[in-house]
Amino acid sequence: MTVHEEMAAGPEGLAAVLMEKGALTSDWLSAYEAVPRHLFVPEVIWPGRGGENRQDDRVMRGEEPEAWWAAVHRDAPITTQWDDGKYTGPGKGNIPSSSSSMPTMVFSMLDALRVEKGHRVLEIGTGTGWNAALLCHRVGAEHVVTVEVDAGTARDARQRLAAAGFEPLTVVGDGAGGFAEGGPYDRVIATCSIGSVPRAWVAQTKPGGIVVAPWGPVYGGEAVVRLFAAGEGTATGRFVGSSAFMRLRAQRSARKHVREYLGGRDWPADGVRSTTFLSPDAVGDWEVMFAIGVQVPGAFPWRESYEDGSYTLWLRDTAVTSWATVDYVPGRVEFEVYQSGPRCLWDEVVAAHRWWEGRGRPGFGRFGLTVDGNGERVWLDSPDRAVPVVG
Repeated sequence: MTVHEEMAAGPEGLAAVLMEKGALTSDWLSAYEAVPRHLFVPEVIWPGRGGENRQDDRVMRGEEPEAWWAAVHRDAPITTQWDDGKYTGPGKGNIPSSSSSMPTMVFSMLDALRVEKGHRVLEIGTGTGWNAALLCHRVGAEHVVTVEVDAGTARDARQRLAAAGFEPLTVVGDGAGGFAEGGPYDRVIATCSIGSVPRAWVAQTKPGGIVVAPWGPVYGGEAVVRLFAAGEGTATGRFVGSSAFMRLRAQRSARKHVREYLGGRDWPADGVRSTTFLSPDAVGDWEVMFAIGVQVPGAFPWRESYEDGSYTLWLRDTAVTSWATVDYVPGRVEFEVYQSGPRCLWDEVVAAHRWWEGRGRPGFGRFGLTVDGNGERVWLDSPDRAVPVVG
């Protein structure tokens, strides 16, 4: 257990950790104290680890109360549902589908939202209800609408909110459509990630209002974007920090196995061999994955690791027409490549990486997003400098 974890033995300790990190500011402290996290965490959880997309095995409050309490007051995400509720344990399911977000992320996003008392707020993704409770304390429950796609999750959150003294409008439905009946809104916040901003969110936001949401391309890499609505379905703004959230269910994608790309043949099938000096290790960090993903649409990576420390980086397109592999071997400077299909996916990644390198390896803060009648565009430094698409 780290020093931070030892400090976070309860609500006061977690608050100290969050304030030391600069995530919990004085203007949100009263809300934190009024609605502590433990009131909104279910009895059965899968603790996560801060900064990592991994979950520990199931912890049940009735059987391990100390472990449950420690997990709740650690600055880390907690998975609360697997496989849309189909898997309940023991152990872990296949795909986490609901969670209590990392407290640092919760308060960083609330800070980005710039919400004030009396603002009307739409939340997409009720989850456990903690974020909705914090908003209710800040602006008044009568000004909060929260939408949750899972009926059971919404029911449980509604009960926790009521027990804490809040009764916001809790809607069961597809968050991609927002909730027009409760709008227009001063603020919209999503606690699930998206790859495309639902136009309903922008349309239901007042001109001058703010939309805060985790946004990421198919390839990987994700960051929180803060959009300022300008009316007539348009909005623009910068990315304000790294994030890693579960995808909005309406935007989930089912990915085919590599065998579907090989057409029943053994690898390398009809792949064309070449070599590269760009290491697969150079394209695996979150920020560079974001920069690559914006330029190489509809493609995603998968790493097949081996016991000797080597691995194969697979690239596939969502249209199931093209694939590529790059074999990483420790100590080598040249790597074997195979590519197949109308798109040379590794060549696209190399071009995207070269663009990123040529602009000084920009981090999330230099990127922005514009949504308008022509769709949406990621830009670098200013809205008139759209990031190119190489795929």
